[in-house]
Amino acid sequence: MHNIKELRKNLSTFKKKLLDRNFNLNTDLFENLDSKNRKLISEKEKLEQVKGTLSKSKDKSNFEKSKKISEEILKLSKDQLIAQNKLNELIHVLPNIAQPDVPIGKDEKSNKIINKFGKIKKFGFNPRSHVEIGSKSNDIDFETATKLSGSRFVILKNNIAKLERALINFMLDIHTNEFNYTEISPPLIVNEDVMFGTGQLPKFEEDQFEIKFENSGQRKYLIPTAEVVLTNLVRKSLINKDLLPQRYVASTPCFRKEAGSYGKDTKGMIRQHQFYKVELVSIVEPKNCIIELDRMLNCAKTILDKLEIPYQVVLLSTGDMGFSAEKTYDIEVWIPSESKYREISSCSSCGTFQARRMGAKYKSQNGNEFVGTLNGSGLAVGRLMIAILENNQNKDGSITIPNVLKKYMNNLDKI
Repeated sequence: MHNIKELRKNLSTFKKKLLDRNFNLNTDLFENLDSKNRKLISEKEKLEQVKGTLSKSKDKSNFEKSKKISEEILKLSKDQLIAQNKLNELIHVLPNIAQPDVPIGKDEKSNKIINKFGKIKKFGFNPRSHVEIGSKSNDIDFETATKLSGSRFVILKNNIAKLERALINFMLDIHTNEFNYTEISPPLIVNEDVMFGTGQLPKFEEDQFEIKFENSGQRKYLIPTAEVVLTNLVRKSLINKDLLPQRYVASTPCFRKEAGSYGKDTKGMIRQHQFYKVELVSIVEPKNCIIELDRMLNCAKTILDKLEIPYQVVLLSTGDMGFSAEKTYDIEVWIPSESKYREISSCSSCGTFQARRMGAKYKSQNGNEFVGTLNGSGLAVGRLMIAILENNQNKDGSITIPNVLKKYMNNLDKI
């Protein structure tokens, strides 16, 4: 969320930078709503001052005047609340402003490849897709999952299920032992204030799974990513500067309607309604956000380096970044059956954008200031499984287990 004082002061600059984010800010509407809201606040405060003066007087004739002023204040309060809500409706859907070095563009076509890592394997046969690999043994079962839950769900069995568990434990061990992240086991259901804090609401409501509770005045949602709960661990708090940075990691199921992906990746595990992900979140001083982003990116890359899977790092353009991000790197892993790289992680700095929405501050030398927040996949488990199954497949149909995973797989060499 943006500072409204900064919006007023630099409205034309904001409009230009928001256009880079594919958002056309109606500046006339903003100025009208802001002006009306400020005018109502001013009128209400003046009447409250008058009422305060009258209340100090012992003149009984002032009682009726005070009563009438109270009625006017009540009406102004209602009108001001309506005006404030309309202004908020506009402000709350404004995306974050991109960092200066982010490529300007409408979509992924303007993304910039930073580097490629690992060697792409040359097979002596036509590499099979993960769907073909799993269907041979029926250990990746889409048919039964569809009967139970509908499309975009999967059931994993036997050693494929064990591989999923092994990857989760492996990644958590790396992030906690080598990179000193604090492991969290969070709730999977959160309220609408928490979803607002990280930017899922109100703009992306159609992509969320809402939970219906009887006799509850508050809306609840299944988390679309652990970022939501991990970042909100510091909501409405004032943190001692000496306690920064704070780094959290969690492995959770994630739930998404994929409302905007109709017709995309309908086969296989690339795009599911339910999937596991190991998520990284950092809470830092804002001045350290970009340094922390590079660190987080390295943490995610290390997983693929240890698994010896080829990948590339991409700097996203202004038109392809997430709503709350000011700068994002995607890690894209090589998928042999498609002969292309596919996203397996997004690491983003959000600056103070989410902190303003959450009310998360720290004590600095200049007083209480908003913290900086970052999040990144470390990594998406389903897509990592796809990469391992396809890159490590053999002609006889077996899958070679990466050396670093063997201790998590009962020392199996192959499945």
